[in-house]
Amino acid sequence: MFGAAALIGWVALSAVLPGAAHLRAGRWRTGLLLLGGYLTGVVAIACVAVGADAGLAGRALGWLGQISLVFAACAVAWFWLVVRSYVVLRPGRLPRKGQIITGLVAGVLAVVVAAPFAVAARYVRVSEQTIDAMFAAPGGTAQAGGAVRRDDPWAGRDRVNVLLLGGDWGDNRIGMRTDSINVASVDVRTGNTVLLGLPRNLEHVRFPPGSAMAARFPFGFQLPEYRPGWREDLLFSVWQYADDHPELFGGRRHMGAEVLKETVGHILGLRIDWYALVNIWGFAKMIDALGGLVVAVDRDIVYGLHNEGTVRAGIRRLNGDEALWYARSRTFSDDFDRMHRQRCVLGALLSQADPATVLTRFTEIAAATRRMISTDVPRPMLEHLVPLAWKVKHAPITSLQFVPPLINTAYPDWDRIRLLTAKAIRASVHASADASGNASGNAQAGPSGTPSGSSPAPSTALRPHRHRHSLPSPSPTPVLSPGTPSPIDDGCGAPHTAMAR
Repeated sequence: MFGAAALIGWVALSAVLPGAAHLRAGRWRTGLLLLGGYLTGVVAIACVAVGADAGLAGRALGWLGQISLVFAACAVAWFWLVVRSYVVLRPGRLPRKGQIITGLVAGVLAVVVAAPFAVAARYVRVSEQTIDAMFAAPGGTAQAGGAVRRDDPWAGRDRVNVLLLGGDWGDNRIGMRTDSINVASVDVRTGNTVLLGLPRNLEHVRFPPGSAMAARFPFGFQLPEYRPGWREDLLFSVWQYADDHPELFGGRRHMGAEVLKETVGHILGLRIDWYALVNIWGFAKMIDALGGLVVAVDRDIVYGLHNEGTVRAGIRRLNGDEALWYARSRTFSDDFDRMHRQRCVLGALLSQADPATVLTRFTEIAAATRRMISTDVPRPMLEHLVPLAWKVKHAPITSLQFVPPLINTAYPDWDRIRLLTAKAIRASVHASADASGNASGNAQAGPSGTPSGSSPAPSTALRPHRHRHSLPSPSPTPVLSPGTPSPIDDGCGAPHTAMAR
């Protein structure tokens, strides 16, 4: 006969080793079946985990519905297992008080054991709904989607180019402006990436020949001032202008995204495959869901519609609204300073989203994410983009920002922009080739973004798997050995020490 403590002990053991209670109660066949099935499942999961890679993670995004059902089934199964283990140990032989106590303990244990599976099922389901809401359905635009071939998802391309935008649409704003405009050009074989940044206030924007916008603006994007000193004919307003004038596109509406993709592609001399638009105003809800954001503020930043607030210099924990105004304020600064602060906020958000906070506030974060991100990436492409993102994470990333003095935003040299873009991409490809061949010479880019050897100017060394840097650079960047601690000043406060890759 079991005592109350022994009975609960066997029930608890069954929660982690199914079949233990059945074996103890003499039900050998059921006990062995439960134990054998459990051990077989553990071994199978271990084998999958050992062989798991980014490709499996990508494919798993297509199985989220099934995974959610599996977790829900596990929750029910483990609840039943604990209750059944308690029953087969015949608690009726205990005194009345012992039956009540052990019954309560077993019930609590059943709920505790089943709860993680139920929560996981809920989180997976929320993740599936979030992804489905964010990503375009299969067969969107011809360029963005159509059928995705599993054997060649990149359709023979060596690179994919994604337009990364930061916008400010919202219920309290008229229209949408793309304040942050960048293109990530990624080598699909190596993950080597070049980030190309265009300023929002680029003037006299040229459109692809033969397009509706080129027909409307043959000499560049020019509109009359809508009030003295206020211009809307800058790169940031191309999206909204296209949306506001469907008559230019045969009555088709919501052409802003496609027009901006074509325009940016024409400026850089690239084909833009997809875009991803982040609502900058949605960052406030995301940051609040994470409990605030710690930012190193290098100087006082005045913010508000009427300069009613200030983010003081120093290490500050900002709430959502404060972080938003810090990123967007142009008071006593300019667009380029604001672009810099927006990158700082995004970097801080990515680095401070600790797993514990994300898990405890998962539903709120998912809801904020749905309202914050818009993209035309087809849902089936996620399977292939996840392993590509893993390559990018472990490959060198170079950045080329077309801002003064490199480019005059009032009178842009379009040919030079395309030339520098092509050279930056070639330098990135050569850096990968040098790394794979263990060549002694390193691909380099000088202050104008030109490959080394064409100019005796100081150069910025591009070595794969080292550290991230920007092109052009006003001064040489030291070449680091793997694992060497390097002081990196990211411009977001005091320099910090990072391990160079």
